[in-house]
Amino acid sequence: MNLSPQAEKILAQISSESTKLGDLRKIAKEIKKDHELALELWSTGYFMARQLAILIMDKKQIDQKFIDQVDTDIQAHDPKERIHLTDWIMANQLAKDKRLKALMESWENSNSAMQRRIFWYHQARLRWMGNTEHENTNTLLSSIETKMGSEKEEVQWAMNFTAGWIGVFDESNRKRCIQIGEQTGLYKDEVVAKNCTPNYLPEFIRVEAAKRK
Repeated sequence: MNLSPQAEKILAQISSESTKLGDLRKIAKEIKKDHELALELWSTGYFMARQLAILIMDKKQIDQKFIDQVDTDIQAHDPKERIHLTDWIMANQLAKDKRLKALMESWENSNSAMQRRIFWYHQARLRWMGNTEHENTNTLLSSIETKMGSEKEEVQWAMNFTAGWIGVFDESNRKRCIQIGEQTGLYKDEVVAKNCTPNYLPEFIRVEAAKRK
């Protein structure tokens, strides 16, 4: 795609390694919403440009077909960038629209690992502020028990994160969530930086629940 002068100017602004997320948010705030410009920036394939593109996309132009194309494009990035872009579009676009939330909630069994990760990360985000009023909690835990061990790494993390927050806030399911961690052993041997919460479910739940006493 040939870039417009506006897109070229923005690309020159954000091509530096010193560009930070705060810089992108400032630019996005000035632009507000511009889906065509977002598509131009996305077409460059550059990580920073794609982060900015997500911030200025028009939610009304996002549907399953669009997400499938974004999904395909994201696979060209290295794992760290791929996960960041996946979570970025979830937090900055999909989670902010009722229609798109419903779309996310249809992705538990998607053929796409990116879309499955979004499904589970969304479920975790619904719970991490302490909301336990969810009818699908037992169904989710059954899926985690059955599927997490064989899932792709990026999806495993989101499933584990969901079980973690269920265990922290839902005392009736706390023991079950701890047992999931003990049985899978996922993240048990992970080295965690000082003052960071371990991902290993028994420890995650213990640490985060203690913070809230």
